Amino acid sequence: MTLSLKKSLKNILPIALGVFLVWYLYNSTTAEQRTEILDYIKGADPLYIGISIAIGILSHVSRAIRWNYLLQPLGYKPRTINNVLIILTAYLTNLGIPRSGEFLRATALATYEDVPFEKGFGTIVTERLVDVLMLLLIILVALFLQTDLIFGFIRDTGIGLFGGMIFLLISILGLIIAVRLIKKSKSGIVIKIRGFLKNLLDGVLSIFKMEHKWLFIFHTILIWSCYVAMFWVIKFTVLETADLSLGALLIAFVGGAIAMTTTNGGFIAYPAFVSKSLEIFGVSIVSGNAFGWIMWISQTLMVVVFGAISFLLLPLLNRNR
Repeated sequence: MTLSLKKSLKNILPIALGVFLVWYLYNSTTAEQRTEILDYIKGADPLYIGISIAIGILSHVSRAIRWNYLLQPLGYKPRTINNVLIILTAYLTNLGIPRSGEFLRATALATYEDVPFEKGFGTIVTERLVDVLMLLLIILVALFLQTDLIFGFIRDTGIGLFGGMIFLLISILGLIIAVRLIKKSKSGIVIKIRGFLKNLLDGVLSIFKMEHKWLFIFHTILIWSCYVAMFWVIKFTVLETADLSLGALLIAFVGGAIAMTTTNGGFIAYPAFVSKSLEIFGVSIVSGNAFGWIMWISQTLMVVVFGAISFLLLPLLNRNR
């Protein structure tokens, strides 16, 4: 596959998915249901939305502080306020051009803090690797908290406990075989996968070699706790989701996270994925979509408003650079 074709697919596929989801959302709801969803959004309690946004800002400040723990071993310590403004501006940029924010962060850091682009970008890659690991951890926690749902699914499908154990053993055996094949394979795709996994492991292990490793781990946990807390608070804006358990919300959280990575800013996809995830727990399509839309609108509004303010403040606070 040529480089130009890959670039075209990266731009076209998210748009195509967004168009499909618009069509799907329209056809999967009646006019009355769409009116109900809109009424839920209009009637959402601004107090909970404000709390969710405040928690979101806290996560960005924590990310800015954590960033310095990666930069300090390289001999740099940017001002925290600059880090915060750069991160918020980068998130705003990502809404327009997916993944452009990472390049903007490294460029802005080089411009205002004299950190070479390559070194700054390297720390951002490490951040992303840690974020992937944290998302995988949340998926495992979500599955652990929903063991009853999983066993219920096994029972309903007629597999039974013995069959479930056999399936688990086969899965573990298959994973071991897959790992050995990946280690020995000479395929180009497999080599890329192997390289990605190695970089992921190296990036994670490098954390334990830094001076402030425990503070880095603390802020990593704080950032992702804030992400979940933002989601948790919004559940109180919709009557049907107010009593949902943590396990159910984590499943929906993972669905929303997947939507954010597959489309431009999660538009349409985020509410659709969240709604589908909540349907597993008996939440109606109206309440599920309302929950997803309120969450997406509040956080997108936060990024747009504070990202725009950061975009204006960053050069003003660094006029001498």
